[in-house]
Amino acid sequence: MKLSETGKIVETDWLKTGAIRPDMNLEFGAFVVMPDHFHGIIIIGENEYNKNGWVLGRDAMDRVPTKNTPPNKFGSQTKNLASIVRGFKSSVTTNARKFNPDFAWQPRFHDHIIRNGAEFERIANYKENNPPNWIKDKFIE
Repeated sequence: MKLSETGKIVETDWLKTGAIRPDMNLEFGAFVVMPDHFHGIIIIGENEYNKNGWVLGRDAMDRVPTKNTPPNKFGSQTKNLASIVRGFKSSVTTNARKFNPDFAWQPRFHDHIIRNGAEFERIANYKENNPPNWIKDKFIE
């Protein structure tokens, strides 16, 4: 898929996301920039912000809390998935509005915990096959 100027910003900022957060031990799986949305896989490895009583797996498929999960805390969230997405969307918005003042994201994002290798493969394949199928999904006016 040929990226628009905004799409190029999305791709560039996504690729910088891990480098600007080295303390979070991030890895990235498949991602795809679509004409009107974005898909990406983030793997948050063990780090100083998520090891207090959490048991984390050894590979990308198991890096989710499995026991002794700390209780949810309401309030300002940092060093978690929401803060990663918030920073990414903020950076893209700042850069995209330099040439497209009307650029805006949807106000939320959809997240999903990948729990095993088969699910990881299914989701990665979906991202790979999404661009060729986009024309079928596009609203026809």
